[in-house]
Amino acid sequence: MNDRLSRLHASRSAAVKAGLNHPVIDTDVHVNDYAPALEDYIQHYGGSRLVDALRKALGSRFATRNGEGRDWYAQTPAERRHHRTMRSPWWARVTRNTLDLATYTLPELLAERLEEQGADYSVLFPNDVLAPLGAGNEYRQPLHRAINHYHADVYRKYADRLTPVAGIPLNTPQEGIEELEFAVKTLGLKVINIAGGVKRPIPAVAEKYPPAEHPLVARYAHYTDFYGIDSEYDYDPFWQKVVELGVPVTTHYGSQGWTGRQSISNYMYNHIGHFADGSQAFAKALFFGGVTRRFPQLRVALLEGGADWGVHVYAHLVDRWEKRNRVAVQQYNPANADLDLLEDLFRRYGGELTDGRPVNRDTLLVDSLGISALPHSREPNEDEIDDFALAGIERVEDIKARWVDSFYFGSEADDRTVAAAFNDKVNPLGTKINAIWSSDVGHWDVPDLTEPLAESWDLVEQGVIGAADFKALVFDNPYRFYTQANADFFKGTAVERIAAQRG
Repeated sequence: MNDRLSRLHASRSAAVKAGLNHPVIDTDVHVNDYAPALEDYIQHYGGSRLVDALRKALGSRFATRNGEGRDWYAQTPAERRHHRTMRSPWWARVTRNTLDLATYTLPELLAERLEEQGADYSVLFPNDVLAPLGAGNEYRQPLHRAINHYHADVYRKYADRLTPVAGIPLNTPQEGIEELEFAVKTLGLKVINIAGGVKRPIPAVAEKYPPAEHPLVARYAHYTDFYGIDSEYDYDPFWQKVVELGVPVTTHYGSQGWTGRQSISNYMYNHIGHFADGSQAFAKALFFGGVTRRFPQLRVALLEGGADWGVHVYAHLVDRWEKRNRVAVQQYNPANADLDLLEDLFRRYGGELTDGRPVNRDTLLVDSLGISALPHSREPNEDEIDDFALAGIERVEDIKARWVDSFYFGSEADDRTVAAAFNDKVNPLGTKINAIWSSDVGHWDVPDLTEPLAESWDLVEQGVIGAADFKALVFDNPYRFYTQANADFFKGTAVERIAAQRG
């Protein structure tokens, strides 16, 4: 006990927390699973074959391989270059800080040290929670079910301050619904974590090169389905079930391996900005696909990418809609060009360019000036000119409702760009973006779990954000995210007690 109190006294974050009049909610804590205990659950759900499937999925989760299946570290530099094998993450866990390493694996120790961290309540993302996505079709659902069951059991004792997410597979809407209902109704879990997209074969390529016969082609020739616009399936039944059950949706969706993030030698080159890019693709798919219009109660948190990308997408949605809504886009309709005037101006002022060549307004002028983006094909019809149609955007306020209100953006403690989220002088309609405090403890970017809250408070002392913004970041916005999806989310927790005590 004395050792614990001495650590608590030494924590900068505990000192910051002591001066606050509101709870602190951490929306992103990463924990490890103790393999022998987890595998007991896996064995129960599917025997040794399921255990082997999990081990295989875990072994391949981060490794990138060449055509012969050899991972990056087993390849020579020449082989990496020949196969363009991307360098994957490495040394991703805290090790020198052994106390923290144990804390992320032992639920009782984590619960004890939460006060030292400065948090009142933490949402946990076990590092293995989406590992089953790398398993085959026959293993994916039972693995998810077993892993979710394990997490629900080991953290249930600490439910007043800790809650783990449920990993939900979404290769099909029905698969997602089945695991969602089991996680919520049977296990009592109340937050879900999904991948922001699923890779699918390109039909035209798969027809010519069947994946079973040409696995290497299938590995590289694919597209990503982001569950919204242009999706292979209608995911509305899944989103409807999410809303019906009152479940907040979270994702840590990255883009390492995408074009521009395929360095064969440098992990940092591939890493910086990849969560923002991946989450942006997913969020835009929901927005442009009309998901946030059809399900205004849906709440989605996009973690580890910061909030500044949410700001600039919001601003770009507004300025592009103003230029390219179904009325404004007529400014670029080739039919609206005055070809008589254009021909006259060329004759009067274009002599040096035309050099005596006849000016043919139907070919030379139209083609050379790029008046039509489709000079050799048909123009888009009336149903094809409004990119904002599915989103149902009729005014700027609709963009705010379907982007700002629906999405929350996880910002790590030392992320100075979070200031953009609170800059209502710049953001359209004087809006503040929903930044939520996401410490990311448990990963390499947080070498000491006692520091993140203090690091966020440093931003206040440095004038990067204001005290009211800090409160919004660590309490108001996270509280709203969870309770807008489920009004009883914090019932019986430390957050409810503290909020009641402090009014």
